[in-house]
Amino acid sequence: VEYVNNFLVERFGYGREEIPTLQAWFTLSFPDPGYCLLVAASQREALARSRSAELADFQPHEARVTCKDGSIRHVLIFNQIAGTRTIVVVIDITDRELLHEQFTKVQKLESLGVLAGGIAHNFNNALTGVLGFISLAGNLLDESHRAHEFLQHAEKASLRAAGMAKQLLTFASGGAPVKKIVSLRKLVEEGVSLTLNASNVRCVLEMPPCLPLIRADEGQLIQVFNNILINSVQAMPKGGIITIRGESSTTDGGDPDRNHQREYVRLSIADQGHGISEGDLPKIFDPYFTTKQTSTGLGLASVHSIIYRHGGNVSVTSQVDKGTTFTICLPSCKDVQSPHGEVGKQLEKAGRGSGSVLIMDDDETVRELSGETLRFLGYQVTSCADGKDAVALYEGSREAGSPFLAVILDLTVPGGMGGVEAARQILAIDPKAKLLVSSGYSYDPVMAGYQKYGFCGAVAKPYRAAELGHELSRLH
Repeated sequence: VEYVNNFLVERFGYGREEIPTLQAWFTLSFPDPGYCLLVAASQREALARSRSAELADFQPHEARVTCKDGSIRHVLIFNQIAGTRTIVVVIDITDRELLHEQFTKVQKLESLGVLAGGIAHNFNNALTGVLGFISLAGNLLDESHRAHEFLQHAEKASLRAAGMAKQLLTFASGGAPVKKIVSLRKLVEEGVSLTLNASNVRCVLEMPPCLPLIRADEGQLIQVFNNILINSVQAMPKGGIITIRGESSTTDGGDPDRNHQREYVRLSIADQGHGISEGDLPKIFDPYFTTKQTSTGLGLASVHSIIYRHGGNVSVTSQVDKGTTFTICLPSCKDVQSPHGEVGKQLEKAGRGSGSVLIMDDDETVRELSGETLRFLGYQVTSCADGKDAVALYEGSREAGSPFLAVILDLTVPGGMGGVEAARQILAIDPKAKLLVSSGYSYDPVMAGYQKYGFCGAVAKPYRAAELGHELSRLH
């Protein structure tokens, strides 16, 4: 070897004195004897082609070089004959290959996301009927009735199913959160139930009942807790204890420039696992960073993204062989009471009303549930399955002198007019129309920014009967 450039020395780590011959470089770069023979054979074939060709052989052969520090680099090797000499060009394509792998991962995730979103949308439509009719049945039964307890169990099971659908939607979207007033303790308990149910890990909850409520997207926060809890479970293969503590705070512990609000809820999730090394700790929220062969490296990156979009902060501390603690801070809502009651009491708190309401939804079960719920509350109900029919019915009601008090529009109608276009046409007829948008795909941008499309509110499926009643009474 007469010449070795600086790039080869710096990239692979071998000094010029270590590679006096091409064979010496092969021996160092390909320490596995069998693999070294394969690469050497490819090199001989490439050189033979180069000597027999008038031009340089631009058909490279690939190889994986073992660097001096033990790392592996993916390279392309070109050969060019220059008189009595051979020029060997080694091009490092490792970073390009990593980018290609990441691009492939993104494509797969996007495809899975579309599939997951479609499944969750249909599942939420079905769950809307289940939860709603459970609520109606509970309201018609006296609380002393034996079936009342069964209905409560059925509602809890349905809410767990709804939580799984929300996980699918969070995976499918990751978009802007659709926020409402929620109990952080309730969301943590739901996440613990979903994640630790079949594990050998025990959870200790230390969260006071007076913990302030927060304004958040339920599905996205449950996904946050699930991702953190799954990491903790995997860090304790022989079992252990996860301790979750909640408290009020006057700081989020993050960027002072974002710390405009003085009241926060601080949540810490501590495990007894093998911990995270000092070198890995600063990178754990980076997309695609993972120390596990079967992981996508997106779980904790999505945790950071979701918490940031909620105006909060997430941090982590860890000691090897002692455990890891994640700390989450979220803005709290002071002096706000829990929005949910028990089954059978919810409709009593929803508030009775009067007037005519138009419901447009392509799912017959959802139309029947919404109709029965609103009739129970004192409204007159007209329903249809398509936005085009909703526009015609709204226009007809105005011409007849009996306009609808409010209109509930399903966002997506396969093969028909959806809620956005129906809203646009109804508002052209009556700019003061009171419109609600409803969807099983709760992370659609329309649900997050419904005001931009002329809606007065949004109801995410699956919803319980009282939630629909509360939202409608708010428009009075």
